[in-house]
Amino acid sequence: MLASITPLGERGRQSRWAVTVTAFLIGAIAAGAGAGALLGAAGGLMLGGSRDGHARLAALAAALLLAVVLDVTRAVPGPRRQVNERWLDEFRGWVYGFGFGAQLGLGITTIVSSAATYVALLAAFLTGGAEGGALVLGSFGLIRGLTPLAAGRVRAPDQLIAMHARLDRWRGPAARACPALTAAAFVLACAWTVT
Repeated sequence: MLASITPLGERGRQSRWAVTVTAFLIGAIAAGAGAGALLGAAGGLMLGGSRDGHARLAALAAALLLAVVLDVTRAVPGPRRQVNERWLDEFRGWVYGFGFGAQLGLGITTIVSSAATYVALLAAFLTGGAEGGALVLGSFGLIRGLTPLAAGRVRAPDQLIAMHARLDRWRGPAARACPALTAAAFVLACAWTVT
């Protein structure tokens, strides 16, 4: 998908890259924040008035530890589908931009590459409120929504090939960094739980 939404690709489809990417970003943030608000509100109902921050942090820490194990063993569950690339030929740039962004902003409607995605959903739930949940998953959507910016300089076929080569080089280091960052978050959650 990243290789599809480039200035080169958008020019070929008679769309404007900036419009498509802006719609993508809006879709990712809106979907993430909306899902987060729902999860946070559900958490508020299910957790009641409990304000036991230590128990919530302990639950988050346990989820982070499980996420590290799933990422290291490459046993992350989830759908095996990507966004429908036929949309690129069927809809205007802002439509597929918003639609792709919304799917990626939700985090679990396409391939889930890291179990940390599920931890973000749990974190939204554990906030116990719509505002907190919207902030957590809205931030997740924001980060996912910014990914097309990595292709912002692709205006020629050779630049697209070079971008693919860079992505291939970063695949291994990124796969190792994700569990390491999740483990660091686990340590922080444990430290805050005992303070």
